[in-house]
Amino acid sequence: MPINWYPGHMAQTLRALKTYLRQVDLVLETSDARIPRSSRNPELNSLLGDKPRLLILNKADLADPDVTARWLAGYAQIGITALACDSTNRSGLTALRRSLADLSRVKSEKAQIRGRLFRPFRVMVAGIPNTGKSTLINALCGRKLAKTADKPGVTRQISWIRSGGVLELLDSPGVLWPRLGDAINQRHLAATGAIRDELLPVEEVAAETLQELTGLYPDLIQQRYGLDEQAGDPQQAFNTAALRRGCLSSGGRPDTTRFAVLFLDELRSGRIGRVSLERPDDPV
Repeated sequence: MPINWYPGHMAQTLRALKTYLRQVDLVLETSDARIPRSSRNPELNSLLGDKPRLLILNKADLADPDVTARWLAGYAQIGITALACDSTNRSGLTALRRSLADLSRVKSEKAQIRGRLFRPFRVMVAGIPNTGKSTLINALCGRKLAKTADKPGVTRQISWIRSGGVLELLDSPGVLWPRLGDAINQRHLAATGAIRDELLPVEEVAAETLQELTGLYPDLIQQRYGLDEQAGDPQQAFNTAALRRGCLSSGGRPDTTRFAVLFLDELRSGRIGRVSLERPDDPV
């Protein structure tokens, strides 16, 4: 079934970001390293235009490192500056800080040449829900200034975060778009936590994602759920995995609702392993 989530505050945020763009020097666009294609809002891309930006493949600790490297190489080939980061464990932040410092220094030198006063380098952090925008801001600032949670829709207002140094960061709510691409895009967004679970057909999302991962990472799925690529009927495989993880209802039948929640939680937290659902050479 189609999956959509576009509450009114997202449309308002997009309109407001257009105004704030005039005040910032750079945009950090966050995406999910496991789904770099689905987790980039095409409306945001259109809104930013030629404003300088860095693309952050966040949550890189949860993604397949070999696939992430291919994404970074592919972006470099088409002139997009992209960095892989793990904001929670602060991996990859050295390269990001270095890039921000270089850009800030260039702007400061230009201002001095023109006889203008120095001001902090202003950076807008924008992206879809649950791609770690606030966590990234806290990591850059070295302390918890932005509210975070492992679910979408926590940040609801645009606000400036002043790091006390040469950076001023603009935190913004995650924004999706009215039509979330094709069924695969929608499922990837749902499976990785960009959409609130209460809006999802959770069992359908979990069953189809398990089937997809069985093909992409058969060893990880066999190890975790006792399934292999020849598991047969997807629904039967889903039922088998539920039984093997002890998700039982009365009469010893598989409790598929309980297993769906468990499976998605294990995927999002990385307990299945480091997986990527999208590759640069996938057909689009």
